[in-house]
Amino acid sequence: MPKVILITGASSGIGIVTAEFLTENNFKVYGTSRNPSKDSLNGVHFVQLDLNDSNSIEKAVDKIITNEGKIDVLINNAGVGITGPIEETPIKAARAHFQTNFFGVMELTQRVLPLMRNQNEGQIINVTSIAGYMGLPFRGYYSASKSALITLTEALRLELKNTNIKVSCLAPGDFATNIASGRFTVEANPKSNYFKAYSASLKLMNAHVDEAENPIEVAQTIFRIIQKEKPKAHYKVGSPLQKFSVFLKGILPDKVFENMLAKHYKL
Repeated sequence: MPKVILITGASSGIGIVTAEFLTENNFKVYGTSRNPSKDSLNGVHFVQLDLNDSNSIEKAVDKIITNEGKIDVLINNAGVGITGPIEETPIKAARAHFQTNFFGVMELTQRVLPLMRNQNEGQIINVTSIAGYMGLPFRGYYSASKSALITLTEALRLELKNTNIKVSCLAPGDFATNIASGRFTVEANPKSNYFKAYSASLKLMNAHVDEAENPIEVAQTIFRIIQKEKPKAHYKVGSPLQKFSVFLKGILPDKVFENMLAKHYKL
């Protein structure tokens, strides 16, 4: 009997590529979308789910359990982007960002965990970001939401250490997706003290996404994590430089690493 996988944010980007790849590799995949256009596409079964709506979360999980009787793997992939100077980003927007990228993810996790405990097995993979390992300028709230998810993944992994539920986080770097089109972006204001630096950073961020690799590499990594008997806590996938930046942050003095980031972003 194939494993049943629930992956959030499966209508585009990393989510749809991963959902289709896992389907091709003989998993039963349920992908979520806030507004699914079809019940199934390329073998992926779609359910409606909005991480900002508790009722929606409950209904989505109940539907899969009714259909399949189990959820073997939860891939918390759904997330949104946000850019802007910390000082000028509306707190309302920051709260909404954390609701989707952090609190909604954990509410879904809380809903699925008792099912996995009753099954006496399961796996949770939280898709975070390399940006979550460092505070990136003008992406501070995004870095913070992903950092929070990374840290909570570590804690959850320890709390479930004596169970058959595996927990990992996968941190992608930049990949060619539509994240830029869906993110909340504070407009660069010519009267702002941050105008010049923020405008340049926005161009750099968009260029990184436009020039990035196909997200199939993320899908393949998730597939390998699922196959592992004892998966690690942390996985990273992206360009060598992006992955190396996390290593450098761990070994370099804070000031040196900060100066490297400042030079990269021309600050």
